[in-house]
Amino acid sequence: MPYRHLALLSAVCALLCSGCSKKGDDEGKKAEAPAPVQVTAVTQDTIRRTVEADGVLFPLDQASIMPKISAPVQKFTVNRGDHVKAGQLVAVLENRDLSAAVVEGRGQLTQAESNFRATSSATVPEEVVKAESDVQSGQQALDAAQKLLENRRKLLEQGALARKLVDDAEVAYAQAKGQLDAAKEHLRALQSVGKEEQIKSAQAQVESARGHLQSAEAQVSYSEVHSPISGVVSDRPLYAGEMASAGAPLVTVMDISRVVARVSVPQAQATNIKIGQSATISQTGNDEKLEGKVTVVSPATDPSTTTLQVWITAANPGERFKPGAAVHASILTGTIRNASIVPATAILPGEQGGTAVLTVSPDSIAHVKPVDVGVRYGDKVQIVRGVNPGDEVVTVGGLGVDDKAKVRIVGAAEEKADDEDEDTPAPPDAKDGAQKK
Repeated sequence: MPYRHLALLSAVCALLCSGCSKKGDDEGKKAEAPAPVQVTAVTQDTIRRTVEADGVLFPLDQASIMPKISAPVQKFTVNRGDHVKAGQLVAVLENRDLSAAVVEGRGQLTQAESNFRATSSATVPEEVVKAESDVQSGQQALDAAQKLLENRRKLLEQGALARKLVDDAEVAYAQAKGQLDAAKEHLRALQSVGKEEQIKSAQAQVESARGHLQSAEAQVSYSEVHSPISGVVSDRPLYAGEMASAGAPLVTVMDISRVVARVSVPQAQATNIKIGQSATISQTGNDEKLEGKVTVVSPATDPSTTTLQVWITAANPGERFKPGAAVHASILTGTIRNASIVPATAILPGEQGGTAVLTVSPDSIAHVKPVDVGVRYGDKVQIVRGVNPGDEVVTVGGLGVDDKAKVRIVGAAEEKADDEDEDTPAPPDAKDGAQKK
């Protein structure tokens, strides 16, 4: 090979080696550059202790209005979505046959009252007068029979009369005495028990007729269906002319001026929940919230889910929250004062499933600190043990930074600029110029 070819080959190899050496130096310097991080100081503040749970929304009150009689629907006075007041008429059932029964009952009552007046003022006194007359007649017949018997006994003693005629007189006397006794007993019964019982019987007939009339009037009143509560009509399954059945819902009314969220809370968290505590209700996918109070805490745990049901009642202005919707509840169970607080972004996964934070010392050296986390509220986290108020903790850029690694503290704007510089490729002309040089 000619000498000049060997010289050219040596020059190319030297140039390539020089380029590789410079590239390796640049990569080493880049690897050793401090990681940019954002930090904030651990603060001492008050944090709320809350219990989060999901559940379903229910109305404050609900009435499934059922008719007491079975009859065709004559007309409805409300439709689904209408607002009604307590006692308002919502439907009318056919009642012509029931109205006829009322007319019949009134006639029976009038007849019974007339019979009562006749019994108490006319019939009984007439029977008493007749009984007294029977007693007088019986007494006269007894006196006559007695005189006849005495005369015949005297004639028998004188031998002027046969014994048989005396016996006949004795029989007549006994009969007259029996009739008198019967007439006296009848008079006594009329004067004591009989008169009172007849009047009671007539009075009972009046009461029975009056009860029959009231029953018929009640049946007519049942044909008019009223709402027992104020609210909005949520269901009306029938149309006018269809048959309404006793015991089947005719109209359903819900009171949603206030709503009740029934949420299931894990047993361990439910121990801090008490009636009267403040709570917030929010719908899934909706930013609106309702402020309410805990009104019911179930005393028993559901064995299938090991949760307790908690009821939260809240005002529902504008009726924006609808029953049946899935809701999320946040119950305020207490507040912790003078707690060590860090942003939630400062919490990093620690060893063996624990938690940690990354602190930065004044010499810009990062230190991994295992911590015990307490209450979480929004983007705030309570640190029970591991750091002290005033310590600088990394909030952005700490993931992947090793313990005792050098870091560079930057602001939010500077960190964003560094990220854009790393993601932006070099212009093609710059690369071509470098290669040419």
